[in-house]
Amino acid sequence: MKQADIVRQLSSDELKKSVLYTQLLLFSLSIVLSLFFFESFTNWFELFKINTKEILYYGIIPASLIIMIDIFLDMVIPRRFLDDGGINEKLFSEQSIFSIFIIAAVVAISEELLFRGVIQTTFGYLFASSLFAIIHIRYLTKPILLLSIIGVSFYIGYLFEITQNLSVTIVAHFLIDFILGLLMKYKTRGELSGRRN
Repeated sequence: MKQADIVRQLSSDELKKSVLYTQLLLFSLSIVLSLFFFESFTNWFELFKINTKEILYYGIIPASLIIMIDIFLDMVIPRRFLDDGGINEKLFSEQSIFSIFIIAAVVAISEELLFRGVIQTTFGYLFASSLFAIIHIRYLTKPILLLSIIGVSFYIGYLFEITQNLSVTIVAHFLIDFILGLLMKYKTRGELSGRRN
């Protein structure tokens, strides 16, 4: 059975629960792996710094650029090249703004803890960014989406390389997912227009 067929059988709430359970698994995996790879659990605290300037320059501004690029691509590239099998549309179209906020926050925290916090810290930038791109397997048949996720993965990994600050990458990841989730919600409802055939 194809992924698109599975998605069609799920309600928006069932898909949301599936995403949240998957993220809980990634969060748990990051905690367990940190016990093996970190000398002490307190190593986590060294990866979080509340540095407003860093968060602005390396989190908010890069996230805004990624969002603008995505909006541009959405306007000029036909829909069939950007369709992920209906997953994002199904996930975000019927959610409240608060639910989209929660989904984006949970995804950003769990994925950044695992991929930047544990894997990149332990195995390096190239390995972590490549693995992050690989887990988004549903994009393999969509070259534009695949290039996009690879670019975002390596860019966010690079932001962590520069700052060694998970607060920066979590903010960037959250903003990208939250804003694009809101745009998906309102576009699906017909409140936004764009040229996607």
